[in-house]
Amino acid sequence: MTSIVALAYLFSGVCFIMALRGLASPVSARQGNTFGIVGMAVAIVTTFCLVEASSLWFIAIAIALGGGIGAVVARNIKMTALPQLVAAFHSLVGLAAVLVAGAAFSNPDAYNIGSAGKIHLSSLIEMGLGVAIGAITFSGSLVAFAKLQGLVTGKPLTFPMQHQFNLALGILTLVMVVGLILTQSPYAFWAIVGITFLLGFLLILPIGGADMPVVISMLNSYSGWAAAATGFTLENPLLIITGALVGASGAILSYIMCKGMNRSIFNVILGGFGSDSGAASAGAGTGDRSVKIGSAEDAAFILKNAASVVIVPGYGMAVAQAQHALREMADQLKKAGVQVRYAIHPVAGRMPGHMNVLLAEANVPYDEVLELDEINRDFGQTDVAYVIGANDVTNPAAKTDPNSPIFGMPILDVEKAKTVLFIKRSMATGYAGVENELFYRPNTMMLFGDAKHMCENIVKALES
Repeated sequence: MTSIVALAYLFSGVCFIMALRGLASPVSARQGNTFGIVGMAVAIVTTFCLVEASSLWFIAIAIALGGGIGAVVARNIKMTALPQLVAAFHSLVGLAAVLVAGAAFSNPDAYNIGSAGKIHLSSLIEMGLGVAIGAITFSGSLVAFAKLQGLVTGKPLTFPMQHQFNLALGILTLVMVVGLILTQSPYAFWAIVGITFLLGFLLILPIGGADMPVVISMLNSYSGWAAAATGFTLENPLLIITGALVGASGAILSYIMCKGMNRSIFNVILGGFGSDSGAASAGAGTGDRSVKIGSAEDAAFILKNAASVVIVPGYGMAVAQAQHALREMADQLKKAGVQVRYAIHPVAGRMPGHMNVLLAEANVPYDEVLELDEINRDFGQTDVAYVIGANDVTNPAAKTDPNSPIFGMPILDVEKAKTVLFIKRSMATGYAGVENELFYRPNTMMLFGDAKHMCENIVKALES
């Protein structure tokens, strides 16, 4: 029986590795999801077979509840709410790690890790680190959820001596972990839980809205390490493998995104990056500056007479659910002989890959979707940059204003195009709270209104 379980877990682990490999490309993403589903199904069934008969009903009820909630959420969740859903799910992983560690510490005999007051040294280390990472993941993910949902402002929330206070809490956590190992005191264990719960809040609160995609990626990594620590406590090799895969892949993705945004990975881990205490400028005031306002007919005329168009999608497209109308507009332009491509910024939207998923949903050809480093050099030879709901990732202040919270972040150089068509509901600032000076450039035409309706009206104008 033991060898069969080991083989089943090994098969699941291989499936999860193949799932990550498949998700590396939009072309193989469906196949990757299939591998992940198969691996998880085998893992659940195998674990279910190991449980004592007296506990089967409890597990069956938990699976039914969790599966039912998951099915309802998956069917009803809007694409715009997907980032905060991911943050909420991360918080549950962290909370699960805390609860498992708490149960193991309270009843070590049931987990074969020793007895009360005589828990194995390795298990104490695993529990101390696991509960700390889990608590940070839980509270930090709650803050990320609140920011993404609009319950808390997306602007950095700071206070004097913030970094020093966070450092003190980190050192105190390590002291408590050592105290737990030496004394096995329940006070030390619950002190770790309380301190790291607070630390999770304080690490994410000072992070600005423009940097939230990196935060989501980093919390994903934290949840993986918390799961791995739980796997050691439960002596479950598959949970260790899965947690390590999630933790490592999330950390690598966070590093890549930080590199693409000119941020420091250490600032991500420590919290408060993207916000200097003295620099929270909202950009220059509008003053008496005016903007050029156009209509759908104006945009259709410009687009149809262009040789090349680069579409830059952002969160506004997701809110308006405009991806299908946008694809229809692109098809009309291609029929007229216009070259159409899409430019994706690493942090466009509210989570990594947000725009890619939306465009894939509208069946946009994968070879037309290009990343920042692939497309940026082409804007100077582009006739029209069609920006649909992307604000901060096109803001020249990232290159020109040292006091801006987004200064240093690489942006899509849409201002270099001959004409910029910018769809937006109003002149309001983006998620980072920074005014976009691109609006006032002489080659920019603002198209005010709902992104979906604007694209539909442009399609009608192109057809007529």
